Amino acid sequence: MNKPFNVVFMGTPDFAVPSLRALNEYGCTVSLVVTQPDKPKGRGRKLAPTPVKEAALEFGYPVSQPVSVKTDEFYHQICEIAPDLLVVVAFGHVLPKRVLEIARYGAVNVHASLLPKYRGPAPIHWAIINGETETGVTTMLMDKGLDTGEMLVTRKCPIRADDTAQTLHDRLAAEGAQALKRTLTGFENQTIRPVSQEHALATYAPMLSKKDGRIDWSLSAQAIERFIRGMTPWPGAYTFYDDKRLKIFKAEINAMDTSETPGTVIKGFSEQLRVSTGDGVLSITEIQGSSGKRMKISDFLRGCQISPGTVFS
Repeated sequence: MNKPFNVVFMGTPDFAVPSLRALNEYGCTVSLVVTQPDKPKGRGRKLAPTPVKEAALEFGYPVSQPVSVKTDEFYHQICEIAPDLLVVVAFGHVLPKRVLEIARYGAVNVHASLLPKYRGPAPIHWAIINGETETGVTTMLMDKGLDTGEMLVTRKCPIRADDTAQTLHDRLAAEGAQALKRTLTGFENQTIRPVSQEHALATYAPMLSKKDGRIDWSLSAQAIERFIRGMTPWPGAYTFYDDKRLKIFKAEINAMDTSETPGTVIKGFSEQLRVSTGDGVLSITEIQGSSGKRMKISDFLRGCQISPGTVFS
């Protein structure tokens, strides 16, 4: 039996791996997997393959790791394959228009939001930070804009009260794979109906870096609690105590009132770390010191007492 599609897959991080597996399960011919070059990792700074490369080698797919996708060499390499589809999932490079136009059915992207909301590179983090109760995934036909193409399939996903960027990432990666399978079925059955986005409703989810994880204690306790979850595990939410960085992984909103300056440690039980905010109090429950490991706050405070009146910055 003929395989339904000849595909070139482009992706890099963990989020893209379930979609690559979906192509394998669907029976596609994956003629090439394109991913970013190996990068130094860990204390030894040894070159490590991307998660997508590891998965591709597991399936026996050929792998290409171009430094640039704008070269004539890369363009001709894809042209020679003559793919039916390009499937792009968190690749990390902007593809030139001429590459997007090579495949017979075009280039399909799996994006981790309900477009047109949260276009851009960090939709999962910002959906949690902004207090959304629902998000999802969208497959779309790529065009020259940033996540502006016509939508093909959407799948909704609730955001739970305890979701971190990691837990939501994992669920959306799985949802993205299912959306991709539905998209392939739509192309195969000729039932797919691209729908234009309502561009006036678009929002943007900008790239995050480590410096963006610093906690602003003038925000409400509710906003900071969401911020911590949205920044976990990367880039990580943190604050400073006597010029030492404290990384905060979990916190709970405390019902008590306070008139203390935001960021001030409030007196409480010996195994609690309560901090005033711009509106309410936050109890930190999991933390990591500048040279330690992640631990429960009770364990941390046994080795590092933080006196009431201390002001985090």
